[in-house]
Amino acid sequence: MKKIGFILFALVLSTNFMLAQATGVNKNAPKAEFAKEVHDFGKVEESAGTVTTEFTFKNTGKAPLIIQRVQASCGCTTPEYTNEPILPGKTGTIKVTYSTVGRPGAFNKDVTIFTNVPDAIYKVHIKGEVVRKK
Repeated sequence: MKKIGFILFALVLSTNFMLAQATGVNKNAPKAEFAKEVHDFGKVEESAGTVTTEFTFKNTGKAPLIIQRVQASCGCTTPEYTNEPILPGKTGTIKVTYSTVGRPGAFNKDVTIFTNVPDAIYKVHIKGEVVRKK
Protein backbone atom coordinates (compact mmCIF):
# COMPACT_ATOMS: atom_id res chain seq x y z
CA MET A 1 0.00 0.00 0.00
CA LYS A 2 2.88 2.35 0.78
CA LYS A 3 4.44 1.60 -2.61
CA ILE A 4 1.26 2.55 -4.49
CA GLY A 5 0.95 5.78 -2.51
CA PHE A 6 4.59 6.65 -3.21
CA ILE A 7 4.20 5.92 -6.93
CA LEU A 8 1.07 8.11 -7.16
CA PHE A 9 2.81 10.90 -5.26
CA ALA A 10 5.85 10.72 -7.56
CA LEU A 11 3.61 10.70 -10.65
CA VAL A 12 1.68 13.79 -9.54
CA LEU A 13 4.88 15.60 -8.57
CA SER A 14 6.63 14.85 -11.88
CA THR A 15 3.53 15.92 -13.86
CA ASN A 16 3.51 19.25 -12.01
CA PHE A 17 7.20 19.78 -12.81
CA MET A 18 6.64 19.06 -16.50
CA LEU A 19 3.68 21.45 -16.71
CA ALA A 20 5.60 24.19 -14.92
CA GLN A 21 8.53 23.84 -17.34
CA ALA A 22 6.30 23.83 -20.42
CA THR A 23 4.50 27.04 -19.50
CA GLY A 24 7.70 28.75 -18.36
CA VAL A 25 9.52 28.07 -21.63
CA ASN A 26 6.71 29.17 -23.95
CA LYS A 27 6.04 32.41 -22.10
CA ASN A 28 9.27 34.08 -23.19
CA ALA A 29 9.90 32.15 -26.41
CA PRO A 30 10.34 33.78 -29.81
CA LYS A 31 7.59 33.35 -32.41
CA ALA A 32 7.58 33.98 -36.17
CA GLU A 33 4.50 35.31 -37.93
CA PHE A 34 4.69 35.33 -41.71
CA ALA A 35 2.97 38.02 -43.79
CA LYS A 36 2.20 35.27 -46.35
CA GLU A 37 2.98 31.58 -46.47
CA VAL A 38 2.26 30.87 -50.15
CA HIS A 39 3.48 32.66 -53.27
CA ASP A 40 2.00 31.89 -56.69
CA PHE A 41 4.27 32.90 -59.58
CA GLY A 42 1.51 32.13 -62.07
CA LYS A 43 2.73 31.33 -65.59
CA VAL A 44 6.46 31.87 -66.09
CA GLU A 45 8.48 31.54 -69.30
CA GLU A 46 11.14 28.82 -69.15
CA SER A 47 13.57 31.31 -70.70
CA ALA A 48 13.29 33.50 -67.57
CA GLY A 49 15.97 31.32 -65.99
CA THR A 50 14.93 31.97 -62.39
CA VAL A 51 12.07 33.54 -60.48
CA THR A 52 12.41 34.94 -56.97
CA THR A 53 10.13 35.95 -54.12
CA GLU A 54 10.64 37.05 -50.52
CA PHE A 55 8.72 35.89 -47.49
CA THR A 56 8.82 38.40 -44.64
CA PHE A 57 8.12 37.51 -41.04
CA LYS A 58 7.96 39.33 -37.72
CA ASN A 59 9.20 38.07 -34.38
CA THR A 60 6.12 38.47 -32.19
CA GLY A 61 7.70 36.64 -29.25
CA LYS A 62 9.67 37.99 -26.31
CA ALA A 63 13.12 36.59 -27.16
CA PRO A 64 15.44 36.85 -30.18
CA LEU A 65 14.47 34.55 -33.07
CA ILE A 66 17.34 32.65 -34.66
CA ILE A 67 16.98 30.86 -37.99
CA GLN A 68 19.10 27.75 -37.65
CA ARG A 69 18.65 26.47 -41.22
CA VAL A 70 16.32 26.64 -44.19
CA GLN A 71 15.78 23.59 -46.37
CA ALA A 72 14.12 23.45 -49.81
CA SER A 73 12.20 20.38 -50.95
CA CYS A 74 14.44 19.98 -54.03
CA GLY A 75 17.62 21.26 -55.65
CA CYS A 76 15.73 23.51 -58.07
CA THR A 77 14.77 25.82 -55.21
CA THR A 78 17.38 27.93 -53.41
CA PRO A 79 16.60 29.71 -50.13
CA GLU A 80 18.54 32.61 -48.59
CA TYR A 81 17.69 33.98 -45.16
CA THR A 82 18.48 36.52 -42.47
CA ASN A 83 21.50 35.24 -40.55
CA GLU A 84 21.40 37.66 -37.61
CA PRO A 85 19.07 37.08 -34.64
CA ILE A 86 15.74 38.85 -35.15
CA LEU A 87 14.88 40.83 -32.03
CA PRO A 88 11.30 40.94 -30.69
CA GLY A 89 9.16 43.23 -32.83
CA LYS A 90 11.65 43.21 -35.74
CA THR A 91 11.31 41.55 -39.15
CA GLY A 92 13.39 39.13 -41.19
CA THR A 93 13.22 37.72 -44.70
CA ILE A 94 13.55 34.44 -46.51
CA LYS A 95 14.32 34.84 -50.21
CA VAL A 96 13.36 31.85 -52.38
CA THR A 97 14.62 31.41 -55.95
CA TYR A 98 13.24 28.76 -58.32
CA SER A 99 15.14 27.67 -61.44
CA THR A 100 12.82 27.38 -64.46
CA VAL A 101 15.37 26.02 -66.95
CA GLY A 102 14.44 22.54 -68.18
CA ARG A 103 11.41 22.30 -65.88
CA PRO A 104 8.26 22.87 -67.97
CA GLY A 105 4.95 22.24 -66.25
CA ALA A 106 3.38 23.01 -62.92
CA PHE A 107 5.47 23.20 -59.76
CA ASN A 108 4.62 23.28 -56.07
CA LYS A 109 7.62 23.43 -53.71
CA ASP A 110 8.00 23.62 -49.94
CA VAL A 111 10.66 25.46 -47.96
CA THR A 112 11.08 24.35 -44.34
CA ILE A 113 12.42 26.79 -41.74
CA PHE A 114 14.09 25.53 -38.58
CA THR A 115 14.43 28.07 -35.76
CA ASN A 116 15.07 28.27 -32.03
CA VAL A 117 11.31 28.32 -31.37
CA PRO A 118 10.54 25.28 -29.19
CA ASP A 119 8.44 22.60 -30.88
CA ALA A 120 7.84 24.66 -34.06
CA ILE A 121 8.84 24.15 -37.67
CA TYR A 122 7.66 26.73 -40.18
CA LYS A 123 6.90 26.10 -43.86
CA VAL A 124 6.37 28.40 -46.83
CA HIS A 125 5.34 27.32 -50.32
CA ILE A 126 5.92 28.47 -53.88
CA LYS A 127 3.90 27.38 -56.88
CA GLY A 128 3.35 28.23 -60.50
CA GLU A 129 3.66 26.88 -64.02
CA VAL A 130 6.70 26.98 -66.28
CA VAL A 131 5.70 27.49 -69.94
CA ARG A 132 7.97 26.55 -72.83
CA LYS A 133 8.75 29.28 -75.28
CA LYS A 134 7.55 28.26 -78.75
